[in-house]
Amino acid sequence: MAVRIFLTIIFVLACIALVVLVLAQQGKDAGLGAIGGMGDTYWSKNKARSMEGKLVLFTKILAVAFFVIAAVLNMNF
Repeated sequence: MAVRIFLTIIFVLACIALVVLVLAQQGKDAGLGAIGGMGDTYWSKNKARSMEGKLVLFTKILAVAFFVIAAVLNMNF
């Protein structure tokens, strides 16, 4: 019973953090710059090392945790 309460609390915190991370990210549209070749800049090549890249990584990790905890909570134990 205590494990289920603990997982529920972690699940709610993961939900809130996931919403905040998704809202903190910028849009993915390249706009008209992609037509003229402006999409292939230094910024786009090194995006994974930036704060935006870290937000994307943390979002993926939290999304996986969200689904795993949801599946565990759905089991009857």
